[in-house]
Amino acid sequence: MTRDRFDPFTQHLDREQALGILRDAVAGADDGELFLERSTAETLVFDDGRLRNSGYTASRGFGLRAVRGEVTGYAHSTEINEESLRRAARTARLAVGAGGGNWADPAPMHACDLYAAIDPADGIPIARRIDLLRQIDDYARGKDPRVVQVTASIASSLQEVAILRPEGGLVTDIRPMARLNVAVIVENNDRRESGSFGGGGRVSLDGLMEPSHWQASVDEALRIALVNLRSVPAPAGVMDVVLGPGWPGILLHEAVGHGLEGDFNRKKASAFAGLMGQQVAAPGVTVVDDGTIPDRRGSLSVDDEGTPPARNVLIEDGILVGYMQDRQNARLMGVAPTGNGRRESFAHAPMPRMTNTYMPGGNADPAAILSDLKDGIYAVGFGGGQVDITNGKFVFSCTEAYRVRNGVVGDPIRGATLIGDGATALQHVRAIGNDMTLDPGIGNCGKQGQWVPVGVGQPTLMIGGLTVGGSAN
Repeated sequence: MTRDRFDPFTQHLDREQALGILRDAVAGADDGELFLERSTAETLVFDDGRLRNSGYTASRGFGLRAVRGEVTGYAHSTEINEESLRRAARTARLAVGAGGGNWADPAPMHACDLYAAIDPADGIPIARRIDLLRQIDDYARGKDPRVVQVTASIASSLQEVAILRPEGGLVTDIRPMARLNVAVIVENNDRRESGSFGGGGRVSLDGLMEPSHWQASVDEALRIALVNLRSVPAPAGVMDVVLGPGWPGILLHEAVGHGLEGDFNRKKASAFAGLMGQQVAAPGVTVVDDGTIPDRRGSLSVDDEGTPPARNVLIEDGILVGYMQDRQNARLMGVAPTGNGRRESFAHAPMPRMTNTYMPGGNADPAAILSDLKDGIYAVGFGGGQVDITNGKFVFSCTEAYRVRNGVVGDPIRGATLIGDGATALQHVRAIGNDMTLDPGIGNCGKQGQWVPVGVGQPTLMIGGLTVGGSAN
């Protein structure tokens, strides 16, 4: 069923009245905005032959922010009305006090047209979605007798936002999201291994429910599980590593991307702080954050402060040339905002966050890169990881990786972890493939308790001298 479009200024508030309250809240402040949101999310999980979980959430509310210097006053409410708005304005103003700041910003507010303004689940009955999950279960079990468990999920969400700024600008955005995931467990001779695959983006569920899509997802999850079923213990030591294209860009996201966010650099808490214009990576290495790629999970038609998204080059041919900025940190650092002001919901203040972060491709043939690997590992898939922003040190676990000797890809390995630091890893990039690929649409990023959808990507890369943790043969 199609629902009415979210319009808080006809359904809940008078726009001019709301603008007056906002202006009172930010009088004397440097910046601020009123962020209004309505969101819904649906999830179905089919596990071990039955529907295990179904969920539906809905929320609406607003957040009002006033900013002065490094201080932020923020208040939010699930009640969108004049009384709640006035209470929030008083609270936000308490934090910033009075002052002589100038919040006026003549920059125009507009949203790009990066994805369809749709409810991704509109017109798709729950019964049809459940039937699809049952088909996935049957298909996976029919592919191989070693499949002992199948978990499939289908999720959709819709976020509608309106952002009002004190100079009077108003911008709205309708943000769909859909995702399908498949995980399988296989067993042979009392040994069990797993594999998973999935993805989506700011699209309708219809495309994800096409047999050509979900069957390919099942096939890939099963392939990974069967590869792991014949894996041997991972080696340990310092060695060269080739990273596959696409999702392995999550290592770039965590180990390098967070360190290029404006707030960490303004506070001198990043390994890249103070290095603008300097060589921070091997020649040929370029890193981009791009929120303008159509239909991608990390894309935004407008960021959560009302700034249009952009393709922001962060590292160019090894030289640090930019950071990702929200409005507050950009102002304090004397630069322009880059469209990276993001928040999880109306209950959260925005901060600099990544969108789709990737390394563009180079000129090397991926097969040639592998053939040049004399003694190391080829890492194709990654699971969880940890990174310390202050020094860029990371630890990532591999979900699919192979031993390579003299350019020959050998046995798959299990239990491998990659250990290093982002700044050093960038300096040790030895080859960049011509096969840049974006991930299938599965990324989520956490920062200071807030989670937002993101995208990653990279070509095949060779990095020298990473520490591989595992079990030596």
